[in-house]
Amino acid sequence: MLKMGSFIKKILLGLCVPIFLASCSTSASSSTSTTSTLAVPDHVVWLCKPGLANNPCTSSLTTRVKYANGTTNVKEFSDANNPPIDCFYVYPTVSTQKTGNANLTIDPAETGVAMAQASRFSQDCNVYAPMYRQLTVSSLLGQSTTKANGGLGYSDVLAAWKTYLADYNHGRGFVLIGHSQGSFVLTQLIQQQIDNNPQVRKHLVSALLLGGNINVPIGKSVGGTFKNIPACTSTSQTGCVIAYSSFSQEPPSNAIFGRTMNSNNQVLCTNPAALGGGSATLDPYMPTHVTGIFAGINIPNSDPTLPWINYPDSFTGQCMYQNGSSWLQISPLNGSVFAAAFLKTISAILGPTWGLHLIDVNITLGDMTNDVALESAAYRHQ
Repeated sequence: MLKMGSFIKKILLGLCVPIFLASCSTSASSSTSTTSTLAVPDHVVWLCKPGLANNPCTSSLTTRVKYANGTTNVKEFSDANNPPIDCFYVYPTVSTQKTGNANLTIDPAETGVAMAQASRFSQDCNVYAPMYRQLTVSSLLGQSTTKANGGLGYSDVLAAWKTYLADYNHGRGFVLIGHSQGSFVLTQLIQQQIDNNPQVRKHLVSALLLGGNINVPIGKSVGGTFKNIPACTSTSQTGCVIAYSSFSQEPPSNAIFGRTMNSNNQVLCTNPAALGGGSATLDPYMPTHVTGIFAGINIPNSDPTLPWINYPDSFTGQCMYQNGSSWLQISPLNGSVFAAAFLKTISAILGPTWGLHLIDVNITLGDMTNDVALESAAYRHQ
């Protein structure tokens, strides 16, 4: 566990490349370089796309439900039939290729994280997820065989976004979903392609940007990172953003997430289980076949014969603002011993400055899919 925590810290620190320093919470050196001319691939490689063979974003959703009183049952879920909206997902740092930037080959790491983070959204939307030449684990550890280019990943996502708009969108509403490096890349995409473009922005159902330090002026819901896209405050609202970093205790003064270098801003926190504010019971879904960034995590009470386990009454979440930090506080519900032990285990992997970053998405996954379903309905009726 200690070895894994050390390597993840270096990965996440490496995400604070120069183009993202305005939203990162600490300064960081990086071996990445950027150039004014970026080589764009001849075609987009899709990790997930409707009709794609072996699509990880339409994998099985069968779930073992584990209640706090010890009872369990199995729930079946199905992908939506002709869903009315789309989702555009950008995955976090997962590539273990040895070069500075990943190539566009689909490896088990990308397939695994798409299943773990994006596949449950197929209940609400058609999921599109491009491969991109992200900064690899090796480059962020300073061990890559080639020099990394910090702009290549964004150029690939931009090309995929333009292809999606031209060939697949057809005026449909869309949800943007990202975590960690994926959130940083999507933040740049929104800033450059959506925030100041009313014709595109009107089709934004919502943006789910987890572990990405989205900034807003202190006490405000809009401004800072985005000029025209506010925080989501209800499930009937569209064109808004859900963003947070999760911790099981107050982040320390040197926390990587939940803090900003801009003294006029705070990091945005929206609770997917209570967009209007306050504490609420969370609806987490954890993958049981853990690979990639989830490898080595013990998922309690999981059934290896099923791909998912759900704990519907074990955790609570509430946005907190204290001592210059803002975060989604994750706590055991009613003193649950299981929940407390699980949070302690996850926190120990990364350490207190990183909180529960590994499970940012999964700890509220059921709440976010519910939010997207209700926001989709609101979008269709506006």
